[in-house]
Amino acid sequence: MILGLLVIVGLLVTRFWSEPAPPPLPALPDTITLPEGARATAFTQGEGWYAVVTDDGRILVYDRASGALRQIVTVEQGE
Repeated sequence: MILGLLVIVGLLVTRFWSEPAPPPLPALPDTITLPEGARATAFTQGEGWYAVVTDDGRILVYDRASGALRQIVTVEQGE
């Protein structure tokens, strides 16, 4: 019975240590061109796009492949 318990503990330990590595993160863009006067406060990215949040309340969404500006989202201040 003790041998069986040791085998189970051994299998659990080796199983947890042999987990596959997580997939690599997407590469960051070399440069990002912001509109005149905009200052970046945050950055996020997804599959095929990345976004920059500016200090003037806009979210600028760019295409990852071309670097072209896809969309501008204006964030309104709440009360």
